[in-house]
Amino acid sequence: MGIIKTDKLTFEYIRRDEEGNVEGITRAVDEVDLDVKQGDFIAILGHNGSGKSTLAKHINAILYPTEGTVWVDGMDTQDENHLWDIRSEAGMVFQNPDNQIIGQVVEEDVGFGPENMGVPTKEIWERVEESLKAVGMYEYRKHSPNKLSGGQKQRVSIAGVIAMHPKCIILDEPTAMLDPNGRKEVIRAVRALNDVEGITVVLITHYMEEIIHADMVYVMDKGRIAMEGTPREIFSRVEELQDLRLDVPQVTLLAYELKQRGVNLPDGILTIEELVAALSGLKGA
Repeated sequence: MGIIKTDKLTFEYIRRDEEGNVEGITRAVDEVDLDVKQGDFIAILGHNGSGKSTLAKHINAILYPTEGTVWVDGMDTQDENHLWDIRSEAGMVFQNPDNQIIGQVVEEDVGFGPENMGVPTKEIWERVEESLKAVGMYEYRKHSPNKLSGGQKQRVSIAGVIAMHPKCIILDEPTAMLDPNGRKEVIRAVRALNDVEGITVVLITHYMEEIIHADMVYVMDKGRIAMEGTPREIFSRVEELQDLRLDVPQVTLLAYELKQRGVNLPDGILTIEELVAALSGLKGA
């Protein structure tokens, strides 16, 4: 079994009006099957209301299935005896870093999780150092988090999760509140954790440029997985993505439109470098 597995995961919630009267039931996640191997980098896409964040909260046992099952490292998320183990192994990073940062000094904040886990003091400081170095924030260890930029705060949030030594990190739209530079900082840090530390990454996002290095992409719509494949496979299906109200990376769209006009280009171009190489190849042909 993989590090994360879901079997026909379904989640429903009751809708109420302003007076609290029941309006109906919404199925936010509808029979979703996932199988994520240790060390994978997977991305989950979808427009607002597609169910992607609801799915993420099941992996960390913040929510429990209405029907179906979620396993994290072989542990059923509905087994209360394993709740602490699951939340230690599957760390969660949310949209707003201010909601996760509680310390007055960066290194104290990063050490908070391991301290709660009962890790010995000497090892806590070792973990704080390695975690801050992993996200490129070690030089800021004595700073107040309040003085940091959005991207830096989010990297501190990620360091706080890493310090708990999880096998998997779930990032629920971690760059939604950041500027383009902050987004690049965070995604660079996340990719390094996956490449160097071998941490499994589940990235929930609606920024297409963030997923081009993922191993696998799942596109959600109305609570179901509407598309799945590698980034290249997914971005070869431009019209389907547009039907789901999703964009594609600008360079992918440019290549697609050139191809529509008769230029002989491959499907699913992901980077400017690939487009330049493909166009140069045409020139030399």
